[in-house]
Amino acid sequence: MATFDRQIWAAVPFHFWTVVLFIFGSMVGSLLNVCIHRMPRGESIVSPPSHCPHCHYTIPWYLNIPLVTWLFLRGKCKNCSAPISVRYFLVELLTGVLFLCAWIRFGQVSALLALSVCLLLAGFVVATFIDLEHFIIPDEVTIGGIVAGFLLSALVPQLQNVENRAAALRESFYGIAVGGGLIYLILRGGKLLFGKKRLVLEPDSRVIFNETSIKFPDQEIRFEELFYRKSDAVLLHAKTVELEDRCYFKTFVKLTPDELIIGEEKIDPSTVPRMEVVTDQMVVPQEAMGFGDVKFMAAIGAFMGWPAVIFAIFGSSIVGAAVSLIGIALKRQEFTGRIPYGPYIALAASFWLFMPAAWQDAWRANLLFLIAVFSGRAGLDTYPAQSVPSLR
Repeated sequence: MATFDRQIWAAVPFHFWTVVLFIFGSMVGSLLNVCIHRMPRGESIVSPPSHCPHCHYTIPWYLNIPLVTWLFLRGKCKNCSAPISVRYFLVELLTGVLFLCAWIRFGQVSALLALSVCLLLAGFVVATFIDLEHFIIPDEVTIGGIVAGFLLSALVPQLQNVENRAAALRESFYGIAVGGGLIYLILRGGKLLFGKKRLVLEPDSRVIFNETSIKFPDQEIRFEELFYRKSDAVLLHAKTVELEDRCYFKTFVKLTPDELIIGEEKIDPSTVPRMEVVTDQMVVPQEAMGFGDVKFMAAIGAFMGWPAVIFAIFGSSIVGAAVSLIGIALKRQEFTGRIPYGPYIALAASFWLFMPAAWQDAWRANLLFLIAVFSGRAGLDTYPAQSVPSLR
């Protein structure tokens, strides 16, 4: 593509584009803020235009300048003076810095490669902030990322560290299969080993089941966080069970997505808008990670290939373990309780992106060596240092 010809971009000083990419990144960050706020709510990112969530004041263009506007207004709405979350400023700044780093790392290789990496990093930002707040990664990010990564691998083979388009598509396909497949196996294994969690409550605790969640005395858990598959179930022994039209005493209760069992009676849960039980313990389903993480890792594989996927799996595990240990040391429950895994994956994958090419080559070579050993094809002439030099 002539537009992205290296000689054309080189006609302008390299660090002019560095500044441009930072500004462009902060502008993209402004759009990402809209995605982060609206996607989990099922709202359009196009309409209505940007507005204050408190007074619904439509923000004019001159008050929608990335970074500058938030600082100028001191984090408040111009119309109603309601506070504007610092997240808006941080997302714009982070995206600008990431785009700048992508240009410095990949711009001298290919402008199109740098912009492709920018698209991947933008997806990481959206996935991270949505997962932190809502414990989900939208399909627009994951499935969209799988499609975009596969197509861009054909357009920009350097994404997969090859020159041939067919080889790039093959590497992207392997990345999708390995990324989605390994994480799915981890998810299933985690479900078998740690698929149930016992909640110990205060004696005679009142727990309310409504149409969307379970309300405990000190917390609320939404059903969408509990029921991943039809076989998932909430189990408890209740001293009393109160429905709108009847009561039960000293009975067993089982709730699945499709069925409510109280004692020997089976009820359609959609006909029970509210149920109140008195109990002191309950067993609830839990996941090692969500299915969104499976699709997210497949998207990373589509962009970066299978060696990056395996690195991201190991790296995210190390980051997650470190965060948990820090939480235990600081006695911070929010670090050791239910935490999203997507940000750890994004952080590990970002580290791979900016890791020295020699380290990436060594990682890939050692993986190939291990595969050869375990498959029985390793001979005396097989050595992990034999790797294809990086095209980056």
